[in-house]
Amino acid sequence: MKKKIVSSGFAVLVVLSLLLTAFITAAAPAPAADLSKSVVTKFEGLKVEAPNCDYGGEFKSIEAVDEGTVKFTLCNPDPAFPSKVAFSVFAIQDKDYLDANKGDSVALGEKPNGTGPYKLVEWKKGDSIIYEANPDYWGKKANVKNLVFRWSDQSAQRYLELNSGTVDGIDNPAPEDIEALKEDANFAVYDRAALNIFYVGFNVDLKPFDNEKVRQAFGMALDRQRIVEQYYPEGSTVAENFVPELFNPGYSKNIKWYEYDGDAAKKLLEEAGFDFNQEIKLSFRNVVRGYLPSPDKVAQEIQGQLAEIGVKVKLNEMESATFIDETAAGKEALYLLGWGADYPDSTNFYDYHFANENNKQFGTLFSDIVDPIKKAGQLSDVAARQKLYDTVNENIKKHVPMVPVAHGGSATVLKAAVKGAHASPLTNEQFAVMDNGADQMVWMQNGEPAALWCSDETDGETLRGCEAMFESLLAYKVGGVEVEPALAEKFTVNADATEYVFTLRKGVKFHNGATLDANDVVATFVSQWDASSPNHTGRTGMFEYFGSFFGAFLNAPEE
Repeated sequence: MKKKIVSSGFAVLVVLSLLLTAFITAAAPAPAADLSKSVVTKFEGLKVEAPNCDYGGEFKSIEAVDEGTVKFTLCNPDPAFPSKVAFSVFAIQDKDYLDANKGDSVALGEKPNGTGPYKLVEWKKGDSIIYEANPDYWGKKANVKNLVFRWSDQSAQRYLELNSGTVDGIDNPAPEDIEALKEDANFAVYDRAALNIFYVGFNVDLKPFDNEKVRQAFGMALDRQRIVEQYYPEGSTVAENFVPELFNPGYSKNIKWYEYDGDAAKKLLEEAGFDFNQEIKLSFRNVVRGYLPSPDKVAQEIQGQLAEIGVKVKLNEMESATFIDETAAGKEALYLLGWGADYPDSTNFYDYHFANENNKQFGTLFSDIVDPIKKAGQLSDVAARQKLYDTVNENIKKHVPMVPVAHGGSATVLKAAVKGAHASPLTNEQFAVMDNGADQMVWMQNGEPAALWCSDETDGETLRGCEAMFESLLAYKVGGVEVEPALAEKFTVNADATEYVFTLRKGVKFHNGATLDANDVVATFVSQWDASSPNHTGRTGMFEYFGSFFGAFLNAPEE
């Protein structure tokens, strides 16, 4: 079973990742340069610049200094910038291909054009995705010729297929299956650190949750300990804050959530004038996640717990992509959702959820939560940041935009013979480094990707589907959280963390044969940053991650 990770070691790692101020050395020798993009005309670098920083975003300008150099100038310090740009949502796209498809994620995902170790062969909608190794990959070639993704939202089905040998690995085995798998010499279980949060969310603008007392009452009415004990594997903990205890700064050890008290909850509802005759819809998707291993059972448990205080709840199971889109758009009043770390810093949790105008899931933002979150994200000093996060957690408990329930332990399982197998604490397992000794490797996850170009996606199953084919400027080490070179072989940063200069790896080719240059990087980021760009399309057009990481869009239309 998963053992508890020592928090001090993780904290040191996080601090070091935030204080990166030196160049990163190349991970692999670059191949010979391909000058195909500069044969006809002299390279003309793109530059997009905000007139000033009053628009509310982090970017001041993005500039292709020359063919192999990109400079980001920020409006405010951001020590976590390297970890942010390593995330797969910011994978680099070929400018010409981006322009030809007008930034449409669906079109770009039909024939993905990445730089990664695998290329798309076929996406059989509803069944599987087939990849083939990229023979022109700039780095170490994929070990297995063909990679296949399949999916099932039923953990029993994934377990059955693993046992029968039809798949080589699965994600998120059911808690009751983990022990048996660990005792079976045919398989290897790779525990994943609980860098996540499962919560019950509210939209504070929708009745009856527009009443703060009602939300506080629900915060007291849920027996979170009971949920964790009954439905979570070993290594899971009851959540007191929105971020896991491993996050320092961010976790407020002296601020605990409301204790379970059904009588007090019912009394508070009565004081709020709550209508006990109404039926409230609880929306969820039946897709297993590390933060929520048994969605349907937990939904039923919460329904039963609320019934104990006289609240009538109707369960509303939704298709996964629709559920994500509807909650993000602020259309669900009460729902079950969660979050897994994309990079090891509290900004990834707090900024995305509570200070991000592009994410409307909780409704109107609270200024006494937003302001300290934004200030904390600009500081490197751990103590100063923690003081601000303490204020954040005090006000989250007061306003209750959600109820934190659990930090869930989880795992991947692969055949014991698979070399290079691992679980990632960021859930971005790298299949190119794995080797099952055959021409084909089959992976089975919990759900089907919504798209295969991920600039405008947030779902983990979707991101993993993109990560096999696309790469960002930087990357996270296999099975870890440290930042390392990817499409950029090194970077430099100034003293106050407001200017980052990336040197691109030479000779990198996209799957369509185009060669990577600095204009591709500028165009990729501008397609998300600049709301007036013809490529600012995506799938939903919300670009939630960009908003949470970097603030307001440039040229955003007034509401």
